[in-house]
Amino acid sequence: MTPILATQVRLLYRQLCLPGPRKLSRLLTTTALSLNRTHMDHQSHCKVAVGQMTATSDRDANFLTCKRLAQAAVAQQCSMLFLPECFSFIGGSPAESVAAATPLDGPILQRYLRLAKECTLWLSLGGFQEYCSTDCQRLQNCHVIVNSAGQIVATYRKVHLFDVEVFTGPVLKETSFTVPGKELVTCDSPAGKLGVTVCYDLRFPEMYQLLAWHLGAQIMLVPSAFTVATGKAHWELLLRARAVETQCYVIAAAQAGRHNEKRESYGHSIIIDPWGEVVGKLDDPLATGIATADIDLDHLKTIRTRMPIINHRQLGRDCMGLPPAVLA
Repeated sequence: MTPILATQVRLLYRQLCLPGPRKLSRLLTTTALSLNRTHMDHQSHCKVAVGQMTATSDRDANFLTCKRLAQAAVAQQCSMLFLPECFSFIGGSPAESVAAATPLDGPILQRYLRLAKECTLWLSLGGFQEYCSTDCQRLQNCHVIVNSAGQIVATYRKVHLFDVEVFTGPVLKETSFTVPGKELVTCDSPAGKLGVTVCYDLRFPEMYQLLAWHLGAQIMLVPSAFTVATGKAHWELLLRARAVETQCYVIAAAQAGRHNEKRESYGHSIIIDPWGEVVGKLDDPLATGIATADIDLDHLKTIRTRMPIINHRQLGRDCMGLPPAVLA
């Protein structure tokens, strides 16, 4: 596949969600102009793979697993592989995660950039423990998009952090060791325009509305390490809801199984189309492997034409005196 120079769009999430109508309109107008200048013609059909794995604290073993998944994706003629959150490392404590954090230009991530280049394969690296230069006691959970030439074309730092007492499960406080991001990110790819998110972001639908209707995302990425309790209750329900309400594809790569004595993930990696239909998943929801599906942007356009939610959303906002939903 010929490498594509992707473009990335960023917006300060806090600014986009909180300002008054006039300021928001100016922000969105600027974004729309940027989108028009940087638009990439995508393939109408593109085969992709969603990965699933059980990461541990052994970085070399994790890399070999990701390498096997990449090779499997290439063997099935996929243009892009989507890996889960914490693909390179899952430790037994927050302190281990912080100690494992490294810069994006460090040797850990560079191995994955070389892998993308060697395989001529785009990679979504769903959540990397990035060293935070402004707070050495915490890290940033960084979703990295890499093109087939081994170049980083987009980075997104997780905005919504998981501070939750899970029902019949653990108490988790991600803010104690993670610095939240501040920006929305979209990125062009061979499959279409990606809306880049991570795990717990899934529970905040306004984020996906902004990515779809303001920033033009066609494919929502939700790499995750869901707990078993929350996964059983809400995983597929929320993913299908995000697909239906934004009329986007949703690709959710998942960690699966027991990582160590303290941590276990739900698995069930999945690809969902804009109508909410599951179009790709592993036969074994806890196995290490890939599932593939064709991303069909013509199908997406047909759904949006026959049920023009974007127009109806604007009519509703007009009735409520809200700023324009889309200015592109």
